[in-house]
Amino acid sequence: MVIQAYLYSSLIIFIFMTVAFCIAHLKKNNGLADIAWGTGFILIALFTFFKYGSYSSQQIIATLLVLIWGIRISGYLALRNWNKPEDSRYAAMRADWGRQVIIRSFLQVFMLQGAILLIIMAPVIVINCSAWQPWHMINFLGLLLWITGFLCETIGDYQLHRFLHNSHSQGQIMTEGLWKYTRHPNYFGESMMWWGIWIIALSSPYGVFTVISPLLLTYLLLYVSGIPLAEIPFKNNLVYQEYAQRTSSFIPWPPKNIR
Repeated sequence: MVIQAYLYSSLIIFIFMTVAFCIAHLKKNNGLADIAWGTGFILIALFTFFKYGSYSSQQIIATLLVLIWGIRISGYLALRNWNKPEDSRYAAMRADWGRQVIIRSFLQVFMLQGAILLIIMAPVIVINCSAWQPWHMINFLGLLLWITGFLCETIGDYQLHRFLHNSHSQGQIMTEGLWKYTRHPNYFGESMMWWGIWIIALSSPYGVFTVISPLLLTYLLLYVSGIPLAEIPFKNNLVYQEYAQRTSSFIPWPPKNIR
């Protein structure tokens, strides 16, 4: 059943990401892939829940958690980016790819994100394809971890939004609130949420093997598309470099004393 669910889910994501690519191509803005990212999770969560689910508490909770996260992240990015110029990351890719921009955008932006999405969704797909299971104590631990991560991501994004829209913050670095303890509370929170969903999946058959989901997401945030790309614009900013020396890059921790 899980294999069948993955085959259907792959087809859904292929069609959805192709449509998203066409819209992005018309708008000349590959940053729309970030909006499509969260929406893709919602589609697969709903599809597997209604197609294969037995409506157990784990399935209901896991699907709701994905819906809450997906709606928040997609809505937040849509409001922030829909009518804005293309993000500098994607603009740099567009300039570098030249005449190959169409095919490389399709494969390296939209299809690649779709493939990663399907891997990260593994715990939810396994949960929704499992037979009915009673709620276990370990599920509470996963739910608690998810809630903590969601609050961390949401509060971090809200604090950064307020800071960036404050006229007195021009040219300054965000170092208050959660950002005092980690340079990327939103990334840390997102990682925690998917570790929480994986823990919920542990009560399902084969759930333990879906650990690739939080491992991959955490790796990407730490070393590929998260922190490294986010900090590129600040590599020559002395104020930010001083902030980076005293502040944890990922896990919240009291700042160091730098003399």
